[in-house]
This record gives sequence, structure tokens and C-alpha cells, in this order.
Amino acid sequence: MIGLCDCNNFYVSCERVFNPALNGKPVVALSNNDGCIISRSEEAKKLGIKMGQPLYQVKELIKQHDVAVFSSNYFLYGDLSQRIMDTLKTFSPSVEIYSIDEAFINFNSFDEATLNDYGKNIVKTIKKNVGIPVSLGIAPTKTLAKVASKLCKKYPKLEGCCFMHHPEDITKVLNKFPIEDIWGIGRRFSKMLKAKNIITAEQFRQLSPEWVKAKMSVTGLRTWKELHGEPCIPFGYVIPDKQSICISRSFAKEITNIEQLIEIVATFVSMAAEKLRKQHSLTRQMQIFILTNPYHTDKEQHREGKLITLPAPTNSTMEMTSYAISALKELYKNEYGYKKAGVILYEISPDTGIQNILFDNIDRQKHATLMHTMDDLNDHYGKNTVSVGTQGSGKIPAHQENLSPRYTTHWNEIMIIKAE
Repeated sequence: MIGLCDCNNFYVSCERVFNPALNGKPVVALSNNDGCIISRSEEAKKLGIKMGQPLYQVKELIKQHDVAVFSSNYFLYGDLSQRIMDTLKTFSPSVEIYSIDEAFINFNSFDEATLNDYGKNIVKTIKKNVGIPVSLGIAPTKTLAKVASKLCKKYPKLEGCCFMHHPEDITKVLNKFPIEDIWGIGRRFSKMLKAKNIITAEQFRQLSPEWVKAKMSVTGLRTWKELHGEPCIPFGYVIPDKQSICISRSFAKEITNIEQLIEIVATFVSMAAEKLRKQHSLTRQMQIFILTNPYHTDKEQHREGKLITLPAPTNSTMEMTSYAISALKELYKNEYGYKKAGVILYEISPDTGIQNILFDNIDRQKHATLMHTMDDLNDHYGKNTVSVGTQGSGKIPAHQENLSPRYTTHWNEIMIIKAE
């Protein structure tokens, strides 16, 4: 059996842990630069606030219903996520972290007769230890476990845990389960299936495997088999290394100063290079781009990019930054205000078996040792403890008007309780 632990309205729930006055009230959390709504309390959902909706579209609704609004506090969310994952590992030695608010749990060696009570105990312990409500679905496959976790949110009487394993119960659930909510059925497949009047997961299960494979390839067939109780997504599945890496951000305000743009692009390069090193990869091509605000239709627009082919595959922050800054200086025009910039890495390959170039002016072994030391120091002492000087402070201008304190990760923001 496989379990899927899914945190309920995670970002909102994190804010409520340290502000209980928000319980029972509509609350939303926003994306970078306070752009879109990415987490909603149940009360906010009932008001008609949609996932991914731009904040400006619902400002009147928020004001009318006194909705609490928070900027994304990733320091807080990441720390509470780690605490949840650590708690899960005390219940099972096999935990596969799927995202910041989801994890799969391997229950194959457990007594099925005790799993329902065991699952409820997990839910209660996480709530007690961390303060975050979770939904735990337990089923024969990952896809069915995802379905079961969704049922927990819909039916409070399940007490946060749904153990779905009897074939007749699975059929009953899938008869009413929308096809678009099935894990692995994307928007394109969902649209295609609905056009053929396949509305529910059970109707999808009744299709022949030959038809599914012909219309939806092996990916669709894998989902079909999982819904039939046949595990096709192995536990501990290793995500393939990224074949391209993109780091980009929109800015809170338009930037006209090239020195500030250089610091930002250098920070993006550093972040991308660190991702390369973590997956033991190198890049041969790097694209730098900058663009003005496309919503300012009354102003002339400027969007430029440059693709750089590096002399040899590398993951050295210093080498990559040097080429990136040279490209940025070519792209930059001082008459424009830039709203976004980014770095994309291509031609990514493993960091083994690379043939050296004959006339290389880079001491690559020295760079590799330095990057390893820098990563170790940053892992131990915190992000950007050591960085390339071109990065400056490493801070990217962001619009965060409603940011809560980093209660658990910064000493000067720890909650203070005063006795009356």
C-alpha cells in the first residue's frame, strides 16, 4: 500500500499556525511580487476566489469580505515543510518527498488491518507537532492514493485519512471522480476525453488498454493501469536530471540601472550553476534575456536575448557569470526600464567523461574545488554566505507588501509572548 500525505491549503495553513485569529476567516497567499493567488482557505474558496487569479482582479472582493492577504513567505513554508517530512519519517522508513506540501509513504510492510488507525495517528501527530492539517490517502497505487487524499478534504468524517483498498469502494469513488482531477491526466488529455463523453475516472477505466495507448501513449496507459490497482510508478522514482534550467524573475519596479541588473543576472547565474552542480551536470549553452513591461502598451517595448556557446561544458559560477555579464552589457539600452530578466541553460550533460580542450585558459580543477567549497559553506551556514562579488547583496527586488515574519528561521523575527 502507498500513502499520499497532502497538506491542506499549505501556505495559508502555515500563516495560521502563528496567527490563530485567522482560523475560520478567509485567507489567501500570493505568488512572487504579490501577483497571483496561489493558496486559499476554504472560506476564500467559497467567496469565489480562484486559484492563480491575479490579485488586482479580486481587490474589491477582498476588501468587501475582509480577506487576509499574505505575500509568499518561503522561509517559513520551507521550514514547516521540513518539519512535516521529518515527522512522516518517524512513521515509515520509506518517505518520498514529492513537493513542498506532498509526500508518498511506503506502507507495503505494514499490516493492512491496522493502516486506517495508523494513518489517522499520523494525521493527528502532524497537527499536534507542526500545527498543519493534512490529508492522508492510502491505496494500492500512487494514483489511487492521490484520489483518496482528495476525498479527505471533501469528507471531514474521514478524520483526515482515507484507506481505499476494497475494489467495490474504489469503483464507487471513481464513478463520481472527475476525469480532469486524476493525477496524470493533463489539460490536453482531459479535453480530448471529455469530447468523447468520458467524464469520470471510472469511464476512463472502462476503455480498452489498446485505445488508451494509441490515443494517450504509454503515459496514459500507465495512469489507466494505476487506476486498476496495478502499480506502475515505482516508489522512490528518481526524477531525471533537468535538460534545461531557467531562473527568471519579474521585478517590483522597473530597473534602469545597469549595475543593479548586473547584480540580479549574476545572482540568477549563481542559482542556475548551483542547480547544475547538485545534479552533477555541466552546461555548454547559456541564454541571457531582459525585457520591459509588456503591460505598458503606451511605451516602446524592448525584449532582447543572447545565446552564448561556452568554450567547454562547465558548472563554474565564476566562468558563467563572466560570460553572462558580457552578454548583458550588449543587450542593455539605457533608455528603457526593465521589468524582467532571466538565465536559461541548455546542452546539459553529466559532469563525467568530458574531454578537455587543448588551449583552455581556465584551471577547471581549481574552479571545481572552489565551487565545492562554496556549496559546502552555503549549505552549512546559509544561502549566499559565500558568493561571487558581482552578485552584490544577492537580493532581487520584490514586491511583498504583506509579508509575515520568518518566525522559525530568523532570530530577530521569533515570536515574543508577553505574560499579562
